[in-house]
Amino acid sequence: MKLVSDPGFGEVDLSGSAEELTCLAHAVARGNGLLDATPVPGGEVLGGVAVRATSGPGVLVQWDAERQILVIGGDSVGRAALAEQLLAMATAEDGGHLHIDYFPGHAYLAEGSLSLVVNSPHGGMPLERGGRVES
Repeated sequence: MKLVSDPGFGEVDLSGSAEELTCLAHAVARGNGLLDATPVPGGEVLGGVAVRATSGPGVLVQWDAERQILVIGGDSVGRAALAEQLLAMATAEDGGHLHIDYFPGHAYLAEGSLSLVVNSPHGGMPLERGGRVES
């Protein structure tokens, strides 16, 4: 898995194999896990993802500057919704990416969450879906 933070846009670009994205989805669903990331040149490279269960409400995605990792914490309902989206991207048979951005009234993200761009293991743009998917 690769995680590159773009502090200027307040987002993290996440890419990985279908297996890595599936592992992340399962960790998010259970509310527990620590996954390593592969270093990549350029940008603010993060060393991994820590997942934890919290009381919420919703899911908060944050950057832990001290440990240089992405932290995903949230209640079980919010984590389940995020895990479902991660698993859908991991198992999609075409390419593309998914933008997960907070906005007021978001179904599961908490205010203050970093934006995530989750890339398909197949890369590129999908043939039948639009490029940007709002969650």
